[in-house]
Amino acid sequence: MKRLLIDSSFFQTRIVLAQDDEPIEMFYESKKQKSIVGNIYAGRIVSVLKGMQACFVDIGEEKNAYLPLGGQKKIKANSTMCVQVEKDAYGQKGAVLTDRISFTGTFVVLIPNDKGFGISKKITDQNERDRIFNIMQEIVPDGFGLIIRTEGFGKSREEFKKEIDELILSAEAVEKADFIKAPCLLRSDDDTVIRAIRELFTSDVDEMIINDTHYYDKALKSIRQYPEKIKLYEQNIPLFEYYGIESKLEKLYQNKVWLKSGGFIIIEQTEACVVIDVNTGKFTGKKDIQETFLKTNLEAADEIAHQIRLRNLSGIIIIDFIDMKYSENREILQKRLENDVKHDRIKTTVVGMTKLGLMQITRKKTSIPLLMQMSDSCLCCKGRGFVPSAEYTAGKVLREIVSLFSSTLFRKVTVSSNKYIISALSVNNRAYINEIENKFHAKIVLKEIDTAAFDYVDIEKSASEVKYRTDKKN
Repeated sequence: MKRLLIDSSFFQTRIVLAQDDEPIEMFYESKKQKSIVGNIYAGRIVSVLKGMQACFVDIGEEKNAYLPLGGQKKIKANSTMCVQVEKDAYGQKGAVLTDRISFTGTFVVLIPNDKGFGISKKITDQNERDRIFNIMQEIVPDGFGLIIRTEGFGKSREEFKKEIDELILSAEAVEKADFIKAPCLLRSDDDTVIRAIRELFTSDVDEMIINDTHYYDKALKSIRQYPEKIKLYEQNIPLFEYYGIESKLEKLYQNKVWLKSGGFIIIEQTEACVVIDVNTGKFTGKKDIQETFLKTNLEAADEIAHQIRLRNLSGIIIIDFIDMKYSENREILQKRLENDVKHDRIKTTVVGMTKLGLMQITRKKTSIPLLMQMSDSCLCCKGRGFVPSAEYTAGKVLREIVSLFSSTLFRKVTVSSNKYIISALSVNNRAYINEIENKFHAKIVLKEIDTAAFDYVDIEKSASEVKYRTDKKN
């Protein structure tokens, strides 16, 4: 059974599309920082980057947004432009904009100042494409372009016309951008819940279950199709826990994903690209090693396609499959991966093997990767994924102490830290500590704190002198 589960709480909203209680796609939004994707603004051009054919635009947010210009006409700083948000701000980067404004409905996408129409490639039935084509020739409004979405399959002329008329009203409401002082919000797009429903609540979904009465009522009013499938969840057990989803979502924080055969994949996300490594792990096969490699790679291909969609990985994705000797096995693997990514609603292309034997995939960037949405930068590793070892930190502490004794009058320090760093100091470096104490006639006290974080080190300085003996010549 295919379900769309919507879990809304005071702090966050989580939306999961699940197949037989296995999550396959997820939306997440913090109530503190809501998405502005789809919003339309009258933006003020702050600066033009001619060499990059782009500009920065003030839309009233904390960071200026970025607008690629392409082959546009020349624009000037401080001028006003109507823009729409394509991607939310993340980290040090502001939101990404487009000047090609569009209004998305359930069945169609309306594009002002355009002409003609297109039909989703996922509508493959030629008779249906011809039927939609004939309808569109009659009802496409002047000055607008249209894209027929996959959910337009089987819809009547009246259903198309009604939605197009509603979208035209929304388009007319933002035409006043040139007469408004920028920056100014002209139109707020649907919130995350309605936007997710619009994207995920397709004809093959058996039911949509919502635990929030506000969104339940809003869904009934906003969604024209399949109202009988929309249900309100009223059990005391948390929604995701009831359907066995919660524990599976916790694994999104793990970079190692086990395969049923005993193999595993490692997923590493960087700002530039995503790297995925495939390993046989516990799976050793029975006879032929090449057969073992192919079986592991095929299973990994299925899981990788699943993880890419679930984690919303995008951009350039490099996969280091287990190297296979036979070219026919490599062809089988590539076809398997190409078939797997066809189920992704976001455009995903299997480019193929590089000369170094790495499989390359590209996936359109539509939003921030899921893990980054749900995570903060680690205070210990500063987002690098690693922390200095206890031995390295101990060495750094001792260098600081030597520098302190060399250049000041302090002659006593108390080092407070966790058991790992204190152990590295007291066991591995005790002889060196004694040498420092004797050289500077000083005292180094080590204090272990059970609750100290891994990177916590405090050096407390004192001017107290240490009593020591000296041999004086008479």
